[in-house]
Amino acid sequence: MVEIRVGLVGYGTAGAYFHAPLIRATPGLGLAAVVTRDPGRRDEVVAKYGAAVVSDVSELWDLCDLVVVASPNRTHVGLAAAALTQGKPVVVDKPLAPTAEEARELVRLAKERELMLTVYQNRRWDGDFRTVRRLVEDGRLGRVLRFESRFERWRPVPKGGWRESGGTAEVGGLLYDLGSHLVDQALQLLGPVREVYCESDVRRDGVVSDDDTFVALTHGDGARSHLWMSAMAASPEPRFRVLGSAGAYLKHGMDVQEERLRAGMAPDAPGFGDDEEGRWGLLGTPDERRAVVTEPGAYLDFYRGVAAALRDGGPPPVDPEGVVDVLTVIEAARLSATQRIVVHLS
Repeated sequence: MVEIRVGLVGYGTAGAYFHAPLIRATPGLGLAAVVTRDPGRRDEVVAKYGAAVVSDVSELWDLCDLVVVASPNRTHVGLAAAALTQGKPVVVDKPLAPTAEEARELVRLAKERELMLTVYQNRRWDGDFRTVRRLVEDGRLGRVLRFESRFERWRPVPKGGWRESGGTAEVGGLLYDLGSHLVDQALQLLGPVREVYCESDVRRDGVVSDDDTFVALTHGDGARSHLWMSAMAASPEPRFRVLGSAGAYLKHGMDVQEERLRAGMAPDAPGFGDDEEGRWGLLGTPDERRAVVTEPGAYLDFYRGVAAALRDGGPPPVDPEGVVDVLTVIEAARLSATQRIVVHLS
């Protein structure tokens, strides 16, 4: 099998921890080149991956067969469009675009060029979310009434950078960052949304973009998703609380894969995605609860899916048209928060 040469645009947090290690660990893919201007990052790429390092995306096209866009959010649309125009299939880190319309244009361009376009919605492969999906699909919860999902952190002192201080032009803030995952998971689990309500605030001095946001979704069948994302949660609530007609599932703590990637653990190492027994969630009712083994986290499945799609011509691991739906909800949430209204999508 001929190895697919991957060109990675950006080697910040996303590129260094969420893409490069997974690309290297995926059979059939090879990290061939990285775009970065930072001298320290250049040295790390060469030492760690032996990949070529270039300063501008225009130098990338002849060095790769697949482009992965892991640069700041405001650049996603332009870089993805440029890669598609050059005849390259593309992986784009979330969010795909600032607006649903811009995302639709990228989908249209990819179809026109007959090229793969997919989005790195890696949290679909979180072990805890995989567990929720399994419980729902197996009917263990009955009919889902409410899906509560949180990404809450305690960061009272801003870290700085464009995500916090860039404003709308940078596509910053938690609604686009963590919200891209939370909304995507809700749609994956419970389907299309007909109503959106949002409360969004900036709680910390020196921050421009939202850092404390709540989104409520009403799905087509009447189920509700309540989604929290915050940098000001000194007492975090459960990661998941899923209430169903036959019982509930309660899970604390974050998926282990991000922590292990940041610590340098190889994503194909034995036990990489395994949750500790003490962190397993509880399933049941007030009369009877039992621990449920957390499904192994499987971020590698995303890039395995990319390799398979390019090799066999099958569907990409994440359908970009579904991500257009996510951005439609995020845009509605922004409108709801600004005008203090419930936005009706259908």
